[in-house]
Amino acid sequence: MKGNTKKSAVVLSILISLSLIAPPAWAVPAWRDSGDDSKRTGRPVDADGDGFSSRKDCNDNDPTVYPGAAEIAGDGIDQDCDGADLIVEACVDADGDGYTDPACGGSDCNDADAGVYPGATEIAGDGIDQDCNGVDLAATTDSTDPHAGLTYADYPGNCLSCHNDEAGEMMESTHYQWLGETPDMVNQTGVRQGKLTTAVNSYCINIEGDWPVCGTCHVGRGQRPDEAADNAQNVDCLVCHNDNYASQRTRLADGSMGVAAPDDSLVQNVQRPNRANCLSCHAKAGGGDAVKRGDLSLATSTNTDRNFDVHMNSAGANLACQACHVFEEHKVIGKGSDLRPTDDISRGAEVSCLTCHTDKNTREGHETAKINDHVARVACQTCHVPVYAKVATETYRDWRSHHDGSPADASALPGHPYTEKLADLIPTYRFWNRTSDNALLGDDASRTYNADTDTWPTSTPMGDITDGKLYPFKYKTAMQPKTRADHRLIALNTFEYLKGSGNVNTAIAQGLTAMGYPPDEPYDWVLTDTYQMLNHGISPAANALACADCHGGIDRMDLQGDLGYALKADRSSVCIQCHGTKENKSFTVIHDKHVKDKQYDCSNCHTFSRPERGLAMNGVGIED
Repeated sequence: MKGNTKKSAVVLSILISLSLIAPPAWAVPAWRDSGDDSKRTGRPVDADGDGFSSRKDCNDNDPTVYPGAAEIAGDGIDQDCDGADLIVEACVDADGDGYTDPACGGSDCNDADAGVYPGATEIAGDGIDQDCNGVDLAATTDSTDPHAGLTYADYPGNCLSCHNDEAGEMMESTHYQWLGETPDMVNQTGVRQGKLTTAVNSYCINIEGDWPVCGTCHVGRGQRPDEAADNAQNVDCLVCHNDNYASQRTRLADGSMGVAAPDDSLVQNVQRPNRANCLSCHAKAGGGDAVKRGDLSLATSTNTDRNFDVHMNSAGANLACQACHVFEEHKVIGKGSDLRPTDDISRGAEVSCLTCHTDKNTREGHETAKINDHVARVACQTCHVPVYAKVATETYRDWRSHHDGSPADASALPGHPYTEKLADLIPTYRFWNRTSDNALLGDDASRTYNADTDTWPTSTPMGDITDGKLYPFKYKTAMQPKTRADHRLIALNTFEYLKGSGNVNTAIAQGLTAMGYPPDEPYDWVLTDTYQMLNHGISPAANALACADCHGGIDRMDLQGDLGYALKADRSSVCIQCHGTKENKSFTVIHDKHVKDKQYDCSNCHTFSRPERGLAMNGVGIED
């Protein structure tokens, strides 16, 4: 269970999705493999599923190539089948400012205005994003820069003199409190939860005893939010409003958070948060770059590759985080399935793709009808995040050993636990109804124990084939200590482990004491697991999953074995509801015959229904 057992499948699926190799033989019916299904239908086949048969499609092995497709200049490929590639010269710098339109692979967010380009001087409050960073600069009432004369020695008082209300907003946010309301949790709904107190995960387990390390990513100036005598003075404005400060911020000798050698430019040059500010913490969660989330890394702040992230690449859309994670009064929407608090109850936790892609959940939203059949039950991310961990992410952690594999015993030195990291991974797929069962400190872990996998979950998405949409997740495991008698996951003192003796037995004893147990309470080592929803690293539409990626085999997802699409009885019993046993044909042929042609609802053959599709019941059923 250490690592990813589908490594070879990752490579195969990626190659298939990029059309570098043909799908395996088992994914293609015999008539389709021949390039001609005239024996069955009298019509040529559309091999790549782009809506054009091989008679009209100049490359029927590439779904991005068909008559009328968007042409990419200078790539040597005739996408629109007009007989020639679009010459690069046709993609010009229309406004002559030295930057071309994103459609040409450039980074000019308005190629009709010579005053708008990456790095242009921003004009505050005019509603125009001159420097293409995703936001306009806030207006000021002064004719001169109000920050020009500020000194770092007066920080944060000089910020609070004008922005005390904003500091008050921050103090009420989940970013500062590390606690919040939990309407999306099925475990102790209504109880304020968060990493400051009761949250348990498969990374550093719990914050108990380790504010000095865990608190380095808090948006305060060093003190815990529940211990700061003056909360407003503890708000660290610059960690979000100056990216140079954010990149240098560290725990200082006096326990405060700040910059070792600050200068006045840090308070004089402030800006709205950008990706670098956000990722200075969010990309390094869990102990290092890309360790925790699997779809965020420091490279996300500066990458120029659309294949790395179609939304957050500086040569393309170049979106700021808050373009999707919209802030109101310093409270933000959006969170993963493994995060407990909802910051803004009035707006909820979901960031919807439909805010920008307004029609994509309709029956006509995509050009391919087959895709439109899926939108009610399959999340956008499922098709548009075909791989994750473009920078290697942690897939397994073991506190019994240090990072070099040596035992974490009395002979050890402090350091990070043993971890395994992998890159370019296939997601794990689960139905999710947007509620989760996440572990809390003091929980009876046997409540969620999974005997099939012998794992003790710390975060589980709720839902099934009848409840929720299919989402992609990072799946990660860890070896953690658990009390033997009453099954409580132990919040070992990670500061003792990481910065103190490095002895895991000492760290566990201290953790037991903090939890109210004797230091010698018997315990066992158990395997925990967690699911973390994937939302970033969206690939270009041309690289989205194709039908065969999911329906051609079980390398990517086992629809029948894992996800609930099995027949409600053995095949022969299901078939004779309406007719005798038929020739054993491919899934695509059988599915199209019954659903597309006969308009039968799924419940005729399966244990679930799809009422949103308006299909018919045939009146014959088998007892479940």
